[in-house]
Amino acid sequence: MTPKDKALAYLRQAMNHPKATFRDGQWESIDQLLKRKRVLVVQRTGWGKSLVYFLAAKMLREQGAGPTLLISPLKALMRNQIEAAQRIGIVAKTINSDNSDEWIPVRADLAKNRVDVLLISPERLANDDFRQNVLSQLAGNIGMLVVDEAHCISDWGHDFRPDYRRIVRVLQALPKNIPVLATTATANNRVVEDVEAQLGQDIVVHRGTLVRESLKLQNISMASPAARLAWMAKTIPTLPGSGIVYALTQRDAERAAEWLQINKIDAKAYHADLKQEVKIDLEQQLLDNTVKVLVATVALGMGFDKPDLGFVVHFQRPASVVHYYQQVGRAGRAVNEAYGILLCGEEDDQIAEFFIKSAFPPQAHISAILGALAKSRSGLSVPEIQRELNLRKGQIDKTIKFLTVESPSPIVKIDTKWAATAAASNYQINHDLIDTITSIRKDEQKQMQAYMTHKGCLMAFLQRALDDPSPSDCGKCKNCDASLLLEESYHDDLANRAALFLKRSYQPLEPRKQWPIKDMFQNSPLTGRNIERELQACEGRALSLWRDAGWGQLVANGKYQTNRFSDELVKACVELLADWSPEPVIKWVTCVPSLGNPDLVPDFASRLADALKLPFVPCITKVRNNRPQKEMENSFQQVKNLDGVFKVTGMCMRGPCLLVDDVVDSRWTFTVAAALLRRAGCGEVYPLALALNSPKMD
Repeated sequence: MTPKDKALAYLRQAMNHPKATFRDGQWESIDQLLKRKRVLVVQRTGWGKSLVYFLAAKMLREQGAGPTLLISPLKALMRNQIEAAQRIGIVAKTINSDNSDEWIPVRADLAKNRVDVLLISPERLANDDFRQNVLSQLAGNIGMLVVDEAHCISDWGHDFRPDYRRIVRVLQALPKNIPVLATTATANNRVVEDVEAQLGQDIVVHRGTLVRESLKLQNISMASPAARLAWMAKTIPTLPGSGIVYALTQRDAERAAEWLQINKIDAKAYHADLKQEVKIDLEQQLLDNTVKVLVATVALGMGFDKPDLGFVVHFQRPASVVHYYQQVGRAGRAVNEAYGILLCGEEDDQIAEFFIKSAFPPQAHISAILGALAKSRSGLSVPEIQRELNLRKGQIDKTIKFLTVESPSPIVKIDTKWAATAAASNYQINHDLIDTITSIRKDEQKQMQAYMTHKGCLMAFLQRALDDPSPSDCGKCKNCDASLLLEESYHDDLANRAALFLKRSYQPLEPRKQWPIKDMFQNSPLTGRNIERELQACEGRALSLWRDAGWGQLVANGKYQTNRFSDELVKACVELLADWSPEPVIKWVTCVPSLGNPDLVPDFASRLADALKLPFVPCITKVRNNRPQKEMENSFQQVKNLDGVFKVTGMCMRGPCLLVDDVVDSRWTFTVAAALLRRAGCGEVYPLALALNSPKMD
């Protein structure tokens, strides 16, 4: 039996299909790997890239090669791949943050050569224990290295991840006769050339067409979120099978899923903050068609494979053609008809700009962290850095990750603390590189804007944008055949209900129960680490999300334009309180004062109290000016900024009160004010903010 015949037999076994055949490029890629070559495969999603590396791994093992090291960016990808490997008798194991109880047995199996494929995330390469106890032992026996979603290696790629830089170091350390496979479905010429350069000379590239023949593409401009919600409520029940709605933020995913549920559509939200077991369950529900739609962020992206996915709808426009193709390409892999619908909203550009600006840590954060580490004799943990610097934990984590993959790295981790290295003294971020990448991101955004208004074939536009070698008109998109389009209209009553739904997207405010550290107050009568139950605020509410559809924009207008919150917001808060109905019943109203704009919030709180027929008692005074709380970036700095700022006067009433403020973010202002009110003899304290300023991005 020839090697090709043997590979074909394994292919049919893996697919459980006795007449299955290789797709163009599959056997050729396997053959090159068996000849110990380095191969880059650029093929559309669903083409069968995983079959290439599993069949090659199987046959290399039969030749006596060591285990394959497979680097995948997502745990969902690992789960699917392990299941696929088992069908052809491959023993695949994984070491990741969710299976720590299996690490020792996996290491033992590796030591005894019982593992054919080891799957890890690129982040695992940053783990000292993994490098010392697993990678160092495996290094001399690797049979093949596979880098899945290889566009992440490239600085120019749409989804560059700092941890992927470590893969290049692994590649450079490998003997030249070790086969290497890099795979991706989303790479244009610029990214392909960069990946080729990093993989080394004499790389073999297999590149195919990106067209998906069953996919019907359509773009619909709907600036208003209410209009898009109304359209989805009307249209999704008519779409074939089950599908995905992509949103750019967690809050939009949760809200859109809730709206669809209200309209009797079986929808669930999916995003990065869900527990791993919840995400696995949701993925399985979609695979089994027991849920109509998952409303997801990019967390449901690379690696999720459902061949019969009937539709992908984008609630907002992605930041690049590559993002869009990767997501919409999940539909229609093994069905004759599937829909890819791109909706476009007023908030799209603003969200895209946020992601562009936050992609890299600014030099100011880098300099501040390196400066703090240089001053410390024994290094600093992340919580200690937060006490030294006014930076959020996320900002610190992002900066540290960026610095650890620089070569040479200006920081090193010793136990739980970070310390500066010799390279820190003259380290500077590569501003030219950052500027170039930022410019590329802005060009990608403009390209998506052009796609939205394109009059020609939509599939051909995507192919050209991704440098497909053979773009052609698809004949199935809205622009090729208008008779195939979905109706773009929606019912006015649905739109009105959606607008009301957005206005009633009240946000719960959970009470804080601990101070950042013990006894951190010097100028306030608050002590300890735990906040005594008798001093805690009750659960509160925010009327809206800052600058959001519904009331959020009206709150912003009142704060920064008219300098007065409208009577509409008073009425909206009365309705909120009627829906909320806190127990015990509120007896009076007070508010958080401000020296910068002393009348804005008291004026609103007074009018709200009148509408509720309750007394308004401005018993909290501001005795010391402090920096705006919005400038404080972490909990330690936020609480420290409030120490000794407020005082409760003798006007304080007994009984439960409503504590009003305009915008809430960290909840520390409410927490401190509530503790002081309760010390002064007030009963339960119910925080109420006009807007919550904490967008959730994935």
